[in-house]
Amino acid sequence: MNNSEYKTVSYSDYLALDKILDAQDLRSDELGKHAHDEMLFIIIHQVYELWFKQISHELKSVMEMLGKPVFDDKEVAVAVSRLNRITEIQKIMIDQIRVLETMTPLDFLDFRNYLVPASGFQSFQFRVVEIMLGLRREKRLTYNQSVYASVFPEDKQQVLETLESQPSLYTMMASWLERTPFLDIPDFDFKERYIAAAESMTKRELANIASAEDVAETGKSMRKRMAEQGFEYIKTSLDPEKHQEQLDSGNIGLSFRALLAALMINAYRDEPILRGPFNLLQKVVDLDELFTTWRYRHSQMVLRMLGKKMGTGGSSGHDYLTKTAERHHIYKDFHNISSLLIPRSELPELPASVLSQLGFKYGG
Repeated sequence: MNNSEYKTVSYSDYLALDKILDAQDLRSDELGKHAHDEMLFIIIHQVYELWFKQISHELKSVMEMLGKPVFDDKEVAVAVSRLNRITEIQKIMIDQIRVLETMTPLDFLDFRNYLVPASGFQSFQFRVVEIMLGLRREKRLTYNQSVYASVFPEDKQQVLETLESQPSLYTMMASWLERTPFLDIPDFDFKERYIAAAESMTKRELANIASAEDVAETGKSMRKRMAEQGFEYIKTSLDPEKHQEQLDSGNIGLSFRALLAALMINAYRDEPILRGPFNLLQKVVDLDELFTTWRYRHSQMVLRMLGKKMGTGGSSGHDYLTKTAERHHIYKDFHNISSLLIPRSELPELPASVLSQLGFKYGG
């Protein structure tokens, strides 16, 4: 009988603490010019790398579930839980910047020149996370006019290239939305009923604006324009041909069917059967928002530490990081669903036949 599973193990051995705690080699000490804050700088970035490893571990499990032909309600709940874990990690990552900011610009200058040409841009694990989430090469901000992967050895470049050729969390989420069965229910055309409800709401709003006696004409004109533009946006966005034009131009990434499914899930989120799917959509939006927040906080920290100095890897430093925060939004299409929503009180009522056919399983 093999009892190896019951073999005793010490806390230190289990966590490989000798390896971890012996992995802080200060360049300033090697050069005989000890800089006290270099220890903090190293540990902060090592912790980031550990968090990236955990994030990719969670993402992989969620993507495995999404990749199945059927993504049932139980797995949706597990996926939401694991994505929620990632967002909690992201919050810690953002807070870690406050710890790093206990180091002053002069403290950093004590050892900064010893780091050249090392740069956070060379974090292989973070690139893996970005690709898994859905950031593709053509959407990236170029770094020193070079392909982002060029800073890595050839074997790691090959890993990144392979990852880019595989489905991402974004494409898997889109595919899951496209498989949503409640868009194919007879006698209920969600798109047409939704547009009709939005139009009816807009007409009532315009009538109320016109009859308002205590509003100046300039105010009426502005409110009228807002109401008309809001409806026009909904009508245009839910036009399959116009949607395809936007898709072909690369301005959006979700198919028309995926867009309708995401809109319906958001609009009818209060239906018990749609709570899981809605929470899943919310979590990917949270994840995207928190990475943007982390990028922006990072850029502000760099501004505080370096001002307008170049980054150690040769980038424009603060300016480059700020632009990535603005540009590297992956889930904009999911954020933009809010632009199409109308109040609960205006939603077309779901017929009993529709409610009865909203199954717990997505796929076929």
